[in-house]
Amino acid sequence: MDPNAPAFDPDAAEFVPDGYDFAPAPAPVAAAPAPAPAAGGLFAASLAGKPATVDPHAARLAAMAAEFSKPAPAPAPAAAAPAPAAAAPAPAPTPAPAPAPTPAPAPAPAPKPAAAAPAPAPAAAAAAAASSAADADETSSSLTKEEVDAKLAECDPRDHVNVVFMGHVDAGKSTLSGNILYLTGMVDQRTIDKFTREAKAKNRESWFLAYIMDTDEQEREKGKTVEVGRAPFETENRRFTVLDAPGHKSFVPNMIQGASQADIGVLVISARKGEFEAGFDKGGQTREHAQLAKTLGVKELIVAVNKMDDPTVEWGEERFDEIKTALAPFLKQSGFSKKRIRYIPISGLTGANVKEPLAAGVADWFSGPTLLQAFEDVKIPGRDPYSALRMPILDRFNERGTIAMGKVEAGILFEGQRIMVMPLRERCRVDKIFLDDETEISVAKPGENVRVRLKGVTDDDVMKGYVLCEPHAPVHAVTKFQAQLMLSNLDHKGIFTAGYKAIMHVHTADEEVTCDKIIAELNKKTGEVKGRVRFVRDGDLCTAVLSLTRRTCLEKYDDLQQLGRFTLRDEGRTIAVGKVIGLPKSELEG
Repeated sequence: MDPNAPAFDPDAAEFVPDGYDFAPAPAPVAAAPAPAPAAGGLFAASLAGKPATVDPHAARLAAMAAEFSKPAPAPAPAAAAPAPAAAAPAPAPTPAPAPAPTPAPAPAPAPKPAAAAPAPAPAAAAAAAASSAADADETSSSLTKEEVDAKLAECDPRDHVNVVFMGHVDAGKSTLSGNILYLTGMVDQRTIDKFTREAKAKNRESWFLAYIMDTDEQEREKGKTVEVGRAPFETENRRFTVLDAPGHKSFVPNMIQGASQADIGVLVISARKGEFEAGFDKGGQTREHAQLAKTLGVKELIVAVNKMDDPTVEWGEERFDEIKTALAPFLKQSGFSKKRIRYIPISGLTGANVKEPLAAGVADWFSGPTLLQAFEDVKIPGRDPYSALRMPILDRFNERGTIAMGKVEAGILFEGQRIMVMPLRERCRVDKIFLDDETEISVAKPGENVRVRLKGVTDDDVMKGYVLCEPHAPVHAVTKFQAQLMLSNLDHKGIFTAGYKAIMHVHTADEEVTCDKIIAELNKKTGEVKGRVRFVRDGDLCTAVLSLTRRTCLEKYDDLQQLGRFTLRDEGRTIAVGKVIGLPKSELEG
């Protein structure tokens, strides 16, 4: 991202132009049956050197699209009107002949007439709600506040907090993460001794703590984190999950995945002479990680100035102040509030100032908290357990049944609850719920990372990027939406205009997206319309209509930030950050 680009404020006032076919406000919950999945096209997980692959669920989604699209001819022209390229609807006719025999015998669409029945008459939303409520076996009922409070009483009263460790490669993120787990009793001495021997055998004696987080042999050989490492630890007052994000620029999409789930960001900086400069200068990942974290919703930032025990530093106050002075204006420009940034000198390898305060005489110039004390002190924004359930799926696997893994972003999840997988509209039941440490719980509140065993669906029904929700209040699944975008890093193509293709990273989903139309350029300070334009450049703020190759679960940013903010990447760089500000009326009506 352009270090000189103005900060994108996702909380700025949105702009919805007059006369455009997007809903100015979300539809009532009862009148928002889930839209049908469209045919899948080419899907790219990222642009970091990975070729696009054919969507494995294209045939199934095409069959479902054909089934659900029959009774809804009216909204189709409206949805297609703003899309000159018509990328999303195009694949539907092509795969339709191939899977045509499949929907006939398939049991999935047949037993669900209630879901398709309201579509021929979108105006009869009340009939849809009545039909849905009448079928107690198919639809979960909403809980009253008293019922939710009773469920919450079963939960651990301590808050759960996701902490993402980010920063330039070799800043010491994995070593610091591993040492935190060791210092909090999550790793025993026998395991540490084992990792010490393994690291010594590879002539990497100082990497033994990183082995706690870097479990892949390739990661251990090269000393580079690839996937987002996850591990729980707890203190007396809070429960935490460490998200160890990769620092190499080739794995920024994985870092985005970690940051999108985080409540606290820890920007790990190497104080060693030359290493801070390499990470902070152009081409380093310190800048991009900090900017991405802010736009992905991380408001609380801890700058862990690591390797303060290095011989080139020796806990020197001058080096600490030098780093702080260089970072402060950049972090302010990136949108972080000065009051929400803490600078803490540490040694991730020795554990100095991580859990226990520094010994007298080491760095008497520092009187602030230890790193773990700072974790305890950070205020976590309020979470809403009374709203409709929203749980984006991060991963899935099979262990005595289909298990979905993710973070509960809104509402509550409980055993026996009847829920729905969107965008497939597959209904199922919650069988068991587990925390990251395999502890079984009966209720999960917002902010919890959980693994949910589901009954009534197969592994093919549960994919990364899908969302668990309640049948009476489904998440919106759309192929077109209106966005507010802040552009950056466009020097490789010059302009952003209709036809521009990129990869959109939103909650746990990675989807191919195309710009259908630039609606207007906005004043970056006031948000007012500067003028109708056909293209925008680096640093511009605009509103645009974007199309997706397949239905994707989204919410307006004002309704649920976690499902309404996103980044766009192209050719290994972040070219825009944005928020969802409008959903098509036809999609809202189902």
